[in-house]
Amino acid sequence: MKKILLLLIVVIAVSCKKETKKDVKKEIVVEVKKENFPEELGKVFEKHGGIKAWRKAQVLSFNKGEEVHTSDLHSRKIVINSPKYSLGFDGKEVWLDEETKGDYKGNPSFYYNLYFYFYAMPFVLADDGITYTKVDDLYFEGTNYPGYKISYASDKGTSPDDNYIIYYNSKTYQMEWLAYTVTFRSKKPSDKYKIIKYNKWENVNGLVLPKEITWYIKDEKGMPTEPAKPAVEFTLPLVSQGKLSDSFFMKPKE
Repeated sequence: MKKILLLLIVVIAVSCKKETKKDVKKEIVVEVKKENFPEELGKVFEKHGGIKAWRKAQVLSFNKGEEVHTSDLHSRKIVINSPKYSLGFDGKEVWLDEETKGDYKGNPSFYYNLYFYFYAMPFVLADDGITYTKVDDLYFEGTNYPGYKISYASDKGTSPDDNYIIYYNSKTYQMEWLAYTVTFRSKKPSDKYKIIKYNKWENVNGLVLPKEITWYIKDEKGMPTEPAKPAVEFTLPLVSQGKLSDSFFMKPKE
């Protein structure tokens, strides 16, 4: 009888101990970003390495000719260095190195992130403030490519009226084409699209990024026909989860 009573006391004590543990257990809340892109585009991002891997990356760098483009993927600070000039965006202002000002003939405010957007495809099409609209397929050499139009909220970027259309392979979900408008100078919406063929891709630390792109001529129906100029090649790609200091993106001191 004593053994039974003792066993009962032990069981009750253990049960109470377990209940106490339940009472003091803390809930760990993990905040997960809610994505708002269509399911088909989610498959495109997955084909190119996945949106989660893109969100973890901190730095993106690539060469276009002699130019080295380096970007902080979260702040979107950018610096472009070449033997003749350097320019960038420090998070507040676009700058051009005064010592090399005479060697640069373009508009730094227009150019500083131009090739970043072309190179960071398709992942930049998952930024905040985007509206997605299904569009008619693009047709090229006997193949139809489904597409989505990307438009931006009025408070996003220096040219929120710019629109993009991504076209992808319906079987593999790899990105194939990019149509885009340019409103930087006019500051007005436009329906005149330029179009780029994404010819070659390469795996860069788990992300599939472009190696070569080509601008195309369009016919009267807006479909691509033939290359408009030689392909642009990207070399020495780098994707890193290490973060660069803010001073890296600052204008050089005189």
